[in-house]
Amino acid sequence: MAVIATPGSIVASLAAKAAPTIGLQIHIFNATTIGEIDAAFASFALERPDALFVASDGFFNSRGVQFATLTARDRIPATYSSRDIVTAGGLMSYGTDLADMFRQIGVYTGNILKGAKPAELPVLQSTKFVFVINLQTARALGIEVPSGLLSIADEVIE
Repeated sequence: MAVIATPGSIVASLAAKAAPTIGLQIHIFNATTIGEIDAAFASFALERPDALFVASDGFFNSRGVQFATLTARDRIPATYSSRDIVTAGGLMSYGTDLADMFRQIGVYTGNILKGAKPAELPVLQSTKFVFVINLQTARALGIEVPSGLLSIADEVIE
């Protein structure tokens, strides 16, 4: 399995620690530019990963078409934290429900505008996540998605 992350990513660090406990061997590729993403995929030609996880990152989210194109070209099943990459052709995502996150930000901001001191407000953490599967991409990769997995998906893109 391969992981693409930005250098120093907590996700990459956690994946590296967790992988051996579930019997996975992972290779972490750091990327901060379009060229480094391309270079990671070029290295996949030599060392073919069974799957790819793209860590959550604003830059990576903006490169959804690039990731969808490269994973389709190399026939690598990949998962992301952003639903937008799945809409662009990625296989699946599991990540924060952005609409709920922005709603929480609005409530937080409203409390501050009503006079609450920011230092006295609790730290909020997302509690709502969205699981999205792109069935068209799964078919193109030759993957049959089990009905049990489809039943728990929040959204299935045909």
